[in-house]
Amino acid sequence: MRILVIEDEPHLGAAVQEHVQQAGHTVDWFTTLEEARAALAAVHYDCLLLDLGLPDGNGRTLLREIRRTPSPLSILITTAENQTSDRIAGLSDGADDYLAKPYDLDELLARITAVGRRYRPLIDNRLMVGESEIDLERKRLTRKGQIIDLTAREWALLELLARRPGAICSRQQIEDALYNLEEEIDSNAIEVFVSRVRKKLGAEAIRTVRGRGYYLEQTGTP
Repeated sequence: MRILVIEDEPHLGAAVQEHVQQAGHTVDWFTTLEEARAALAAVHYDCLLLDLGLPDGNGRTLLREIRRTPSPLSILITTAENQTSDRIAGLSDGADDYLAKPYDLDELLARITAVGRRYRPLIDNRLMVGESEIDLERKRLTRKGQIIDLTAREWALLELLARRPGAICSRQQIEDALYNLEEEIDSNAIEVFVSRVRKKLGAEAIRTVRGRGYYLEQTGTP
C-alpha cells in the first residue's frame, strides 16, 4: 500500500516510516497539514495515518475535508488525545480507526491491514496465475507449492497488479506504489522490477501493453 504519515514528533514519525516500510509498504512522512494537502493532491494514497495536534492546525480539519467527497482512502487517527469524547469525535468525522499514543508499532501495522480491507472488496484474497498462487492476506507468493521470496518493492508491484487483475496499471501508478516522494527513480527501474517479478511469477503472468503499462493475467482462484 501507499501510505501517508502526518506526524510532527520527529522520533515517532521516523520510527513509523521505517517500521511500515519494512513491512512492504511505501511511505511518505510529513509534519504539517499544508504538506499533507500537497501530498494528497499529488499522489494517490491507500491509507492516511493522521496525528491531530499539528503545528498548523488540528488534523480533524483535514479529516473533514477529505470526507466531504467520496474517497477510498482509509484514515487512521494516531494521537495523544485519548478521551472517549475525542475518539467519538474522530470516528464521527470519518476516521476508520483511532489509535492512542503511545502505541505498539506492530499493532499499528495490524490496524493498517484491517482498515485497508474495508476498501478492498476482493472476494477471495488469493488468486492463481499460472502455476503460482498469490495470497494478498498473508503477503505470500507460492509457485508449485514452494514459497517464493520477494523484496518489499517486488511485493508492492505484485500486490498492485493483483488487486486489479486484468486492469492496466500505468508506469506512474507503479512508481507511486514503489517509491516515496523523496526518492529518485532510475529511468529503467520499473522495467527492472517487472522483469524480476516475471521471473518469480512466470514469464507470461505480467503482460505489457505498449505505451500504456502492465497488467496481471489471472487464471483463476484456488
